[in-house]
Amino acid sequence: MSVVQSRLKFFETEAGQEIERELERMTLDEAFNTEDSYTPDTAQHPDNRMSFMDKHKSYLIAHPAIDPVSYVANLRLKTRLR
Repeated sequence: MSVVQSRLKFFETEAGQEIERELERMTLDEAFNTEDSYTPDTAQHPDNRMSFMDKHKSYLIAHPAIDPVSYVANLRLKTRLR
C-alpha cells in the first residue's frame, strides 16, 4: 500500500475521524478564520474555491510524515482571530 493510500485510509480510522471533526468544529466556530481558498484546479473545484476542510485534509494526505494532531493544534493557533 502506498503512503498516500495509507493516509487516505487514515480518515477512515477513529483518529482520522476525530481530526476531521476538529476541522469541522473550527469551520463552525467564528473564532477561527476558515474562509475558502483559491485553487487553480477547475476539474475538482469548478468555482476555483477550496473549502478549509478540503484544503487541510489534502495537505495531510500529501504530507504523511506530519503528525495530524500537532498539525491541527498549530492550525488552531494560526487561524484564531484576535
